[in-house]
Amino acid sequence: MTSVSSAPPEVAENIMRLQAYVPGKPAEEVQRELGIASIVKLASNENPLGPSPKAQEAVRLLLSRMNIYPDGSAHELRTALAKSLDVDPACLVFGNGSDDIIHLLGVTFLEPGDTVLQSDPSFVRYEAAAILNQVECVEVTCTPSWECDLDAMMAKMDASTRLVFLANPNNPTGTAIKSAELQRFVEALPQRVILVLDEAYYEYARDFDWYPNAVKWVNEGRNVVILRTFSKAYGLAGLRVGYGIMRPEVAQWLERTREPFNVNMLAQAAAVAALNDTEFLALTLNTNRQGLAMIGDALVALGLEYVPSYGNFLFINVGFDGKTAAEMLLKMGVIVRYSPHFKGPTWIRVTVGTADENERFLESLKEVLAAVAKG
Repeated sequence: MTSVSSAPPEVAENIMRLQAYVPGKPAEEVQRELGIASIVKLASNENPLGPSPKAQEAVRLLLSRMNIYPDGSAHELRTALAKSLDVDPACLVFGNGSDDIIHLLGVTFLEPGDTVLQSDPSFVRYEAAAILNQVECVEVTCTPSWECDLDAMMAKMDASTRLVFLANPNNPTGTAIKSAELQRFVEALPQRVILVLDEAYYEYARDFDWYPNAVKWVNEGRNVVILRTFSKAYGLAGLRVGYGIMRPEVAQWLERTREPFNVNMLAQAAAVAALNDTEFLALTLNTNRQGLAMIGDALVALGLEYVPSYGNFLFINVGFDGKTAAEMLLKMGVIVRYSPHFKGPTWIRVTVGTADENERFLESLKEVLAAVAKG
Protein backbone atom coordinates (compact mmCIF):
# COMPACT_ATOMS: atom_id res chain seq x y z
CA MET A 1 0.00 0.00 0.00
CA THR A 2 1.46 3.36 -1.04
CA SER A 3 1.63 5.95 1.70
CA VAL A 4 0.77 9.51 0.87
CA SER A 5 2.61 12.35 2.56
CA SER A 6 0.26 15.29 2.84
CA ALA A 7 1.31 18.84 3.52
CA PRO A 8 0.11 20.29 6.84
CA PRO A 9 -3.28 21.97 6.49
CA GLU A 10 -3.15 25.70 5.99
CA VAL A 11 -4.64 27.72 8.83
CA ALA A 12 -5.19 31.41 9.29
CA GLU A 13 -2.35 33.38 10.89
CA ASN A 14 -4.48 34.40 13.85
CA ILE A 15 -5.33 30.76 14.62
CA MET A 16 -1.61 29.96 14.65
CA ARG A 17 -1.26 32.53 17.47
CA LEU A 18 -4.12 31.04 19.47
CA GLN A 19 -3.29 28.72 22.34
CA ALA A 20 -5.62 25.87 23.23
CA TYR A 21 -7.27 26.25 26.63
CA VAL A 22 -5.64 23.96 29.20
CA PRO A 23 -8.14 22.92 31.89
CA GLY A 24 -7.27 21.66 35.34
CA LYS A 25 -6.33 17.98 35.29
CA PRO A 26 -9.29 15.65 35.89
CA ALA A 27 -8.92 13.46 38.98
CA GLU A 28 -9.37 10.35 36.84
CA GLU A 29 -6.38 11.31 34.68
CA VAL A 30 -4.15 11.71 37.73
CA GLN A 31 -5.32 8.34 39.03
CA ARG A 32 -4.40 6.70 35.72
CA GLU A 33 -1.05 8.43 35.37
CA LEU A 34 0.22 8.21 38.94
CA GLY A 35 -1.72 5.29 40.35
CA ILE A 36 -3.00 7.36 43.27
CA ALA A 37 -6.39 6.18 44.50
CA SER A 38 -7.35 9.22 46.57
CA ILE A 39 -7.32 12.51 44.69
CA VAL A 40 -8.28 16.01 45.85
CA LYS A 41 -9.01 18.35 42.93
CA LEU A 42 -8.63 22.00 43.89
CA ALA A 43 -7.75 23.38 40.48
CA SER A 44 -10.94 24.42 38.69
CA ASN A 45 -12.98 26.40 41.25
CA GLU A 46 -15.75 23.81 41.28
CA ASN A 47 -18.28 23.50 44.10
CA PRO A 48 -16.88 20.88 46.52
CA LEU A 49 -20.40 20.04 47.73
CA GLY A 50 -21.46 18.87 44.29
CA PRO A 51 -24.65 19.96 42.54
CA SER A 52 -27.84 21.03 44.28
CA PRO A 53 -30.01 18.03 45.26
CA LYS A 54 -32.94 19.75 43.56
CA ALA A 55 -30.91 20.10 40.37
CA GLN A 56 -30.05 16.40 40.47
CA GLU A 57 -33.72 15.49 40.78
CA ALA A 58 -34.66 17.82 37.92
CA VAL A 59 -32.15 16.05 35.67
CA ARG A 60 -33.39 12.60 36.67
CA LEU A 61 -36.93 13.52 35.68
CA LEU A 62 -35.77 14.35 32.14
CA LEU A 63 -33.59 11.35 31.38
CA SER A 64 -36.28 9.67 29.31
CA ARG A 65 -36.66 12.79 27.14
CA MET A 66 -33.08 13.12 25.94
CA ASN A 67 -34.24 12.34 22.40
CA ILE A 68 -36.04 15.71 22.27
CA TYR A 69 -34.32 18.96 21.32
CA PRO A 70 -34.13 21.50 24.17
CA ASP A 71 -36.16 24.69 24.22
CA GLY A 72 -34.11 26.97 21.97
CA SER A 73 -35.29 30.08 23.81
CA ALA A 74 -34.76 28.60 27.31
CA HIS A 75 -38.19 29.97 28.23
CA GLU A 76 -38.51 28.47 31.72
CA LEU A 77 -34.98 29.45 32.71
CA ARG A 78 -35.34 32.87 31.10
CA THR A 79 -38.57 33.54 33.02
CA ALA A 80 -37.14 32.38 36.37
CA LEU A 81 -33.94 34.42 35.98
CA ALA A 82 -35.72 37.55 34.76
CA LYS A 83 -37.92 37.45 37.85
CA SER A 84 -34.96 36.84 40.15
CA LEU A 85 -32.92 39.66 38.59
CA ASP A 86 -35.87 42.03 38.03
CA VAL A 87 -34.98 42.52 34.37
CA ASP A 88 -36.82 42.25 31.07
CA PRO A 89 -36.54 38.63 29.81
CA ALA A 90 -35.23 40.10 26.54
CA CYS A 91 -32.12 41.22 28.46
CA LEU A 92 -30.91 37.63 28.82
CA VAL A 93 -28.73 35.57 26.48
CA PHE A 94 -27.82 32.00 27.39
CA GLY A 95 -24.63 30.14 26.61
CA ASN A 96 -22.87 26.82 26.92
CA GLY A 97 -21.06 28.28 29.91
CA SER A 98 -20.45 32.01 30.24
CA ASP A 99 -17.32 31.64 28.09
CA ASP A 100 -19.73 30.93 25.23
CA ILE A 101 -21.07 34.47 25.69
CA ILE A 102 -17.48 35.81 25.59
CA HIS A 103 -17.06 34.11 22.24
CA LEU A 104 -20.38 35.50 20.97
CA LEU A 105 -19.41 39.03 21.99
CA GLY A 106 -16.20 38.77 19.99
CA VAL A 107 -17.90 37.34 16.90
CA THR A 108 -20.71 39.88 17.06
CA PHE A 109 -18.92 43.14 17.83
CA LEU A 110 -15.26 42.90 16.80
CA GLU A 111 -13.99 43.79 13.35
CA PRO A 112 -10.56 44.69 11.92
CA GLY A 113 -9.14 47.81 13.50
CA ASP A 114 -10.86 47.28 16.86
CA THR A 115 -9.06 46.43 20.09
CA VAL A 116 -9.98 44.51 23.22
CA LEU A 117 -8.89 45.83 26.61
CA GLN A 118 -8.46 43.68 29.72
CA SER A 119 -6.76 43.57 33.08
CA ASP A 120 -3.77 41.24 33.41
CA PRO A 121 -3.70 38.60 34.77
CA SER A 122 -7.29 37.60 34.20
CA PHE A 123 -9.36 34.95 32.41
CA VAL A 124 -7.54 33.80 29.26
CA ARG A 125 -10.63 33.62 27.06
CA TYR A 126 -10.82 37.40 26.71
CA GLU A 127 -7.58 37.41 24.72
CA ALA A 128 -8.84 34.40 22.77
CA ALA A 129 -11.91 36.38 21.68
CA ALA A 130 -9.59 39.05 20.31
CA ILE A 131 -7.27 36.63 18.50
CA LEU A 132 -10.15 34.68 16.96
CA ASN A 133 -11.50 37.89 15.48
CA GLN A 134 -8.10 39.19 14.33
CA VAL A 135 -7.91 42.20 16.61
CA GLU A 136 -5.36 43.29 19.20
CA CYS A 137 -5.81 42.54 22.89
CA VAL A 138 -4.35 45.27 25.10
CA GLU A 139 -3.46 43.94 28.55
CA VAL A 140 -3.13 46.34 31.50
CA THR A 141 -1.04 45.01 34.37
CA CYS A 142 -2.70 44.74 37.76
CA THR A 143 -1.51 46.88 40.66
CA PRO A 144 1.20 45.48 42.98
CA SER A 145 -1.63 44.27 45.24
CA TRP A 146 -3.08 42.32 42.27
CA GLU A 147 -6.10 44.60 41.81
CA CYS A 148 -7.48 45.79 38.48
CA ASP A 149 -5.95 49.19 37.69
CA LEU A 150 -8.95 51.08 36.32
CA ASP A 151 -7.05 54.38 35.92
CA ALA A 152 -4.41 52.68 33.80
CA MET A 153 -7.10 50.94 31.77
CA MET A 154 -8.87 54.23 31.09
CA ALA A 155 -5.57 55.75 29.99
CA LYS A 156 -5.12 52.92 27.47
CA MET A 157 -8.55 53.43 25.95
CA ASP A 158 -8.74 55.06 22.52
CA ALA A 159 -10.98 55.25 19.45
CA SER A 160 -10.21 51.61 18.57
CA THR A 161 -11.39 50.20 21.90
CA ARG A 162 -14.53 48.13 21.39
CA LEU A 163 -14.76 45.58 24.22
CA VAL A 164 -13.42 46.01 27.77
CA PHE A 165 -13.35 42.88 29.92
CA LEU A 166 -13.31 43.13 33.70
CA ALA A 167 -13.69 40.06 35.90
CA ASN A 168 -15.23 40.98 39.25
CA PRO A 169 -14.11 39.12 41.34
CA ASN A 170 -11.05 38.58 39.21
CA ASN A 171 -9.67 35.18 38.30
CA PRO A 172 -6.97 34.18 39.31
CA THR A 173 -6.33 36.87 41.92
CA GLY A 174 -9.68 36.87 43.77
CA THR A 175 -9.69 40.66 44.08
CA ALA A 176 -12.88 42.66 43.53
CA ILE A 177 -13.70 46.19 42.37
CA LYS A 178 -15.81 48.34 44.68
CA SER A 179 -19.02 49.98 43.52
CA ALA A 180 -17.93 53.63 43.70
CA GLU A 181 -14.72 52.95 41.75
CA LEU A 182 -16.54 51.00 39.07
CA GLN A 183 -19.30 53.60 38.85
CA ARG A 184 -16.73 56.25 37.89
CA PHE A 185 -15.27 53.92 35.28
CA VAL A 186 -18.69 53.17 33.76
CA GLU A 187 -19.60 56.85 33.56
CA ALA A 188 -16.32 57.69 31.79
CA LEU A 189 -16.65 55.04 29.07
CA PRO A 190 -16.86 56.29 25.48
CA GLN A 191 -20.18 55.59 23.80
CA ARG A 192 -18.78 52.98 21.40
CA VAL A 193 -17.23 50.85 24.15
CA ILE A 194 -19.02 47.80 25.56
CA LEU A 195 -17.97 46.98 29.12
CA VAL A 196 -18.15 43.25 29.83
CA LEU A 197 -18.33 42.55 33.57
CA ASP A 198 -17.52 38.90 34.14
CA GLU A 199 -19.26 38.02 37.40
CA ALA A 200 -18.67 34.27 37.35
CA TYR A 201 -18.02 34.43 41.12
CA TYR A 202 -20.82 36.91 41.82
CA GLU A 203 -22.59 34.80 44.45
CA TYR A 204 -19.48 34.69 46.65
CA ALA A 205 -19.06 38.49 46.66
CA ARG A 206 -22.58 39.88 46.40
CA ASP A 207 -23.24 40.18 50.14
CA PHE A 208 -20.49 42.74 50.69
CA ASP A 209 -22.19 46.13 50.87
CA TRP A 210 -19.58 47.71 48.59
CA TYR A 211 -20.02 45.15 45.80
CA PRO A 212 -21.53 46.76 42.66
CA ASN A 213 -25.11 46.22 41.59
CA ALA A 214 -24.20 46.06 37.92
CA VAL A 215 -27.74 45.22 36.80
CA LYS A 216 -28.71 48.84 37.46
CA TRP A 217 -26.36 49.95 34.68
CA VAL A 218 -28.09 47.62 32.24
CA ASN A 219 -31.47 48.97 33.34
CA GLU A 220 -30.15 52.52 32.83
CA GLY A 221 -29.45 51.65 29.19
CA ARG A 222 -25.65 51.66 29.42
CA ASN A 223 -23.41 49.51 27.22
CA VAL A 224 -22.70 47.05 30.01
CA VAL A 225 -22.87 43.28 29.61
CA ILE A 226 -22.84 41.15 32.76
CA LEU A 227 -21.69 37.53 32.57
CA ARG A 228 -22.77 34.98 35.17
CA THR A 229 -22.73 31.21 35.40
CA PHE A 230 -24.23 28.20 37.13
CA SER A 231 -20.83 26.46 37.08
CA LYS A 232 -19.43 27.82 40.35
CA ALA A 233 -21.65 28.43 43.37
CA TYR A 234 -24.54 26.43 41.91
CA GLY A 235 -22.32 23.40 41.25
CA LEU A 236 -23.32 22.74 37.62
CA ALA A 237 -19.92 23.00 35.91
CA GLY A 238 -20.45 19.66 34.14
CA LEU A 239 -23.65 20.86 32.47
CA ARG A 240 -22.24 24.16 31.13
CA VAL A 241 -24.89 26.83 31.49
CA GLY A 242 -24.06 30.53 31.69
CA TYR A 243 -25.84 33.71 30.78
CA GLY A 244 -25.38 37.36 29.90
CA ILE A 245 -27.44 40.31 31.12
CA MET A 246 -27.53 43.26 28.72
CA ARG A 247 -29.77 45.77 26.98
CA PRO A 248 -32.24 44.05 24.61
CA GLU A 249 -30.70 46.07 21.77
CA VAL A 250 -27.39 44.31 22.47
CA ALA A 251 -28.95 40.91 23.17
CA GLN A 252 -30.74 40.76 19.83
CA TRP A 253 -27.42 40.76 17.96
CA LEU A 254 -25.99 37.95 20.09
CA GLU A 255 -29.12 35.94 19.40
CA ARG A 256 -28.21 36.08 15.71
CA THR A 257 -24.73 34.67 16.29
CA ARG A 258 -25.66 32.19 19.02
CA GLU A 259 -25.70 28.54 17.96
CA PRO A 260 -29.19 27.01 18.07
CA PHE A 261 -29.86 24.76 21.08
CA ASN A 262 -26.55 25.81 22.67
CA VAL A 263 -27.85 25.08 26.20
CA ASN A 264 -29.07 21.52 26.54
CA MET A 265 -32.32 20.37 28.11
CA LEU A 266 -30.76 18.91 31.26
CA ALA A 267 -28.71 22.04 31.87
CA GLN A 268 -31.75 24.30 31.59
CA ALA A 269 -33.81 22.20 34.01
CA ALA A 270 -30.95 21.87 36.48
CA ALA A 271 -30.31 25.61 36.41
CA VAL A 272 -33.94 26.44 37.20
CA ALA A 273 -33.92 23.99 40.10
CA ALA A 274 -30.57 25.23 41.41
CA LEU A 275 -31.75 28.84 41.25
CA ASN A 276 -34.63 27.91 43.54
CA ASP A 277 -32.48 25.88 45.97
CA THR A 278 -31.62 28.74 48.31
CA GLU A 279 -30.76 26.35 51.14
CA PHE A 280 -28.03 24.66 49.10
CA LEU A 281 -26.62 28.00 47.96
CA ALA A 282 -26.47 29.24 51.56
CA LEU A 283 -24.61 26.07 52.58
CA THR A 284 -22.19 26.54 49.70
CA LEU A 285 -21.41 30.14 50.64
CA ASN A 286 -20.97 29.27 54.33
CA THR A 287 -18.65 26.37 53.48
CA ASN A 288 -16.60 28.69 51.29
CA ARG A 289 -16.33 31.41 53.96
CA GLN A 290 -15.13 28.88 56.51
CA GLY A 291 -12.67 27.40 54.02
CA LEU A 292 -11.19 30.77 53.08
CA ALA A 293 -10.64 31.56 56.75
CA MET A 294 -9.16 28.13 57.49
CA ILE A 295 -6.69 28.20 54.62
CA GLY A 296 -5.85 31.88 55.15
CA ASP A 297 -5.01 31.36 58.82
CA ALA A 298 -2.82 28.39 57.95
CA LEU A 299 -0.97 30.33 55.26
CA VAL A 300 -0.24 33.13 57.73
CA ALA A 301 1.14 30.56 60.17
CA LEU A 302 3.35 29.21 57.38
CA GLY A 303 4.58 32.71 56.55
CA LEU A 304 3.17 32.59 53.01
CA GLU A 305 1.76 35.56 51.14
CA TYR A 306 -1.71 35.31 49.64
CA VAL A 307 -4.32 37.66 48.20
CA PRO A 308 -7.56 38.10 50.20
CA SER A 309 -10.21 36.55 47.98
CA TYR A 310 -13.84 37.32 47.21
CA GLY A 311 -14.24 34.16 45.13
CA ASN A 312 -14.00 30.46 45.99
CA PHE A 313 -10.23 30.21 45.56
CA LEU A 314 -7.00 31.71 46.89
CA PHE A 315 -4.01 33.09 44.99
CA ILE A 316 -0.95 31.97 46.96
CA ASN A 317 2.75 32.82 46.73
CA VAL A 318 4.58 29.62 47.64
CA GLY A 319 7.98 31.36 47.50
CA PHE A 320 9.51 29.16 44.78
CA ASP A 321 8.63 28.05 41.27
CA GLY A 322 4.86 27.67 41.17
CA LYS A 323 4.93 25.05 38.42
CA THR A 324 7.26 22.90 40.51
CA ALA A 325 5.01 23.35 43.53
CA ALA A 326 1.95 22.27 41.56
CA GLU A 327 3.79 19.22 40.22
CA MET A 328 4.96 18.20 43.70
CA LEU A 329 1.44 18.54 45.09
CA LEU A 330 0.09 16.56 42.13
CA LYS A 331 2.34 13.61 43.03
CA MET A 332 0.76 13.72 46.48
CA GLY A 333 -2.73 13.52 44.99
CA VAL A 334 -3.60 17.21 45.35
CA ILE A 335 -4.44 19.01 42.10
CA VAL A 336 -3.96 22.80 42.16
CA ARG A 337 -3.60 25.34 39.37
CA TYR A 338 -0.44 26.91 37.99
CA SER A 339 -0.29 28.86 34.74
CA PRO A 340 2.23 31.18 33.11
CA HIS A 341 -0.79 33.40 32.42
CA PHE A 342 -0.85 34.19 36.16
CA LYS A 343 2.16 36.48 35.58
CA GLY A 344 3.46 35.41 38.97
CA PRO A 345 6.03 32.62 38.59
CA THR A 346 5.88 31.70 42.29
CA TRP A 347 2.10 31.81 42.59
CA ILE A 348 -0.53 29.07 42.45
CA ARG A 349 -4.33 29.19 42.61
CA VAL A 350 -6.12 26.84 44.98
CA THR A 351 -9.86 26.19 45.08
CA VAL A 352 -11.55 26.12 48.48
CA GLY A 353 -12.76 22.58 49.12
CA THR A 354 -14.46 20.82 51.97
CA ALA A 355 -12.83 21.01 55.41
CA ASP A 356 -11.17 17.62 54.83
CA GLU A 357 -9.95 18.62 51.37
CA ASN A 358 -8.54 21.89 52.68
CA GLU A 359 -6.73 20.02 55.44
CA ARG A 360 -5.31 17.57 52.91
CA PHE A 361 -4.00 20.45 50.81
CA LEU A 362 -2.43 22.22 53.78
CA GLU A 363 -0.71 19.09 55.08
CA SER A 364 0.62 18.34 51.61
CA LEU A 365 1.79 21.93 51.19
CA LYS A 366 3.70 21.71 54.49
CA GLU A 367 5.47 18.59 53.22
CA VAL A 368 6.32 20.32 49.95
CA LEU A 369 7.72 23.38 51.72
CA ALA A 370 9.78 21.18 54.04
CA ALA A 371 11.18 19.23 51.09
CA VAL A 372 12.13 22.42 49.26
CA ALA A 373 13.75 23.85 52.39
CA LYS A 374 15.92 20.72 52.71
CA GLY A 375 17.00 21.15 49.08
